[in-house]
Amino acid sequence: MPSLELSVERSALSVPRESAAEWSGPGGSARRRPFTWSALLWSMVYPQRGHRILPTIPGVVLIGLSFGIGTAAYNSSSNILFITLSLLLTCLILSGVLSWFNLRGVRWRLQLAPPLRAGHDTVVALELRNGKRFLPTYGLWFEFSARPVAAATGQRAESTFNAKGIDVRAALAQAEAGESHGRAALAGRLDPGGESRVEWMLKPERRGRLRVELASVGSLFPFGFLRKDMGTELVADTIVWPAPVAYRREATGAARRVTGGERVARAGTGGDLLALRRYSAGDSHRLIHWKASARMRTLLVRQFSAESAEGFSIWLRTEEGVWSRPEQFELLVGLVTTLAEDLFRGGQLRDVAVDAEPPMRVHRVHDLELLLDKLAVLRPAAQAERRAGEVTVAQQNVMTFAPEGMRGVAAYVDGQKVATV
Repeated sequence: MPSLELSVERSALSVPRESAAEWSGPGGSARRRPFTWSALLWSMVYPQRGHRILPTIPGVVLIGLSFGIGTAAYNSSSNILFITLSLLLTCLILSGVLSWFNLRGVRWRLQLAPPLRAGHDTVVALELRNGKRFLPTYGLWFEFSARPVAAATGQRAESTFNAKGIDVRAALAQAEAGESHGRAALAGRLDPGGESRVEWMLKPERRGRLRVELASVGSLFPFGFLRKDMGTELVADTIVWPAPVAYRREATGAARRVTGGERVARAGTGGDLLALRRYSAGDSHRLIHWKASARMRTLLVRQFSAESAEGFSIWLRTEEGVWSRPEQFELLVGLVTTLAEDLFRGGQLRDVAVDAEPPMRVHRVHDLELLLDKLAVLRPAAQAERRAGEVTVAQQNVMTFAPEGMRGVAAYVDGQKVATV
């Protein structure tokens, strides 16, 4: 059969869970220090950590021209040259002061709409507010970065004193391989007391934990002679779900009916009471709840839960000896994610077990989200001893996975191959 391209729509599975950081920036602090001229002068001489002002190429030319005119003015004692020198120096000083006023009172915060998908575009939004009463803000740009957060288990500090230069460069290149960087500029101006929004498109390359950071805020305002960069500590952590994969069905894979199946939370004719509802034409008189009807003074009928006769249980084993290839293990996680979502949509997913952990029921959207969060950070584990019959309550329709060749992955239901990728 031809392979099926499976794409997961987040809106069909869950409501976006907004994740917003606190307000940060020069105008983001709740408590403001009283204004003093000494603090202002000291902040210009010794700026805060992460704040720096560097001259641009026109600024370097202006500084060099100032030195030349100053030398000529002292040698010739010309008042015109001294006036020219004072004008040039005033431009530099005024550029720094206006740049400081441009950023004063501005605050920002990051907004993410998790969960993110590996290989799918997502929007990283930065909300801006101008707390100044009279002055607008112009010409800001924002440097973003996103990098995976590695698990700290099993790691220890090591010295690189004896390491070779090529080894250090290779380690640094590997650490920066998964990082993403981008820049977004403020379109137009930010009016006093106004709000704006800057967006950065991000495409995570792999699953796992991701840290999105606003690295710095820069500006060339007003004349372009000085470049002001302000470092920030604005960070938002999120989880990137595995990307769905295209798989090929190898067999019918129909679930066998299980005697005495479990109850699910939907209307049916099972033995567990699900809810009470108003009587409607066609309902059996035997389902009328007379006591509740007498209390509510209206006919109420009992609604029982349905008894699931079909369904699959997924058992995922992650032994290092079996899944020794990292790319094959990533393909395994993608296949489990895709099959779990397909079975959940079809109402055929009972529970999921990982290694020797107890099975987790997946009957609601929240349960599926917890499963995908777990699969996003899953890593190969040590050898786990457990029999397939102990995984779920029903010992039938258990889906397991095994490597197929050097790169492929196959899914089996009770020993019968049902899907490959």
